Amino acid sequence: MEKHRNTKQRNMTLEAVESRRDHPTADQIYADLRAKDDKISRGTVYRNLGILSEEGSIANVRISGAERYDFRLDRHYHMLCTECGKVYDAPMHYQEEYDRQVEMDTGFKINRHRIVFEGVCPKCRLKE
Repeated sequence: MEKHRNTKQRNMTLEAVESRRDHPTADQIYADLRAKDDKISRGTVYRNLGILSEEGSIANVRISGAERYDFRLDRHYHMLCTECGKVYDAPMHYQEEYDRQVEMDTGFKINRHRIVFEGVCPKCRLKE
């Protein structure tokens, strides 16, 4: 893995992700940072999100429609509201036995698995 030097913009990007609990998109992080520093570019934010994700400082959550970023580094599942597009942490523990079972059944060496539950969040259900 390539070693990157720590920069002011990278620290700002990390702080922006860590300050949010809503699994923001790169554009949302860019908007947050732009409000603090009108000279920061979209490319700088996107590049730093990639570096921080690659280094393991933040998690990259691949959700239908957009990549999201998460301050939580532990293995956990997500829920996507198909109405409003918000992403939430699912209230259940990571099931390591799924990894072991697939390894036994297939011979693959499983590093991790990802599960995204899709449905309608309570706020959107109230609107129905």
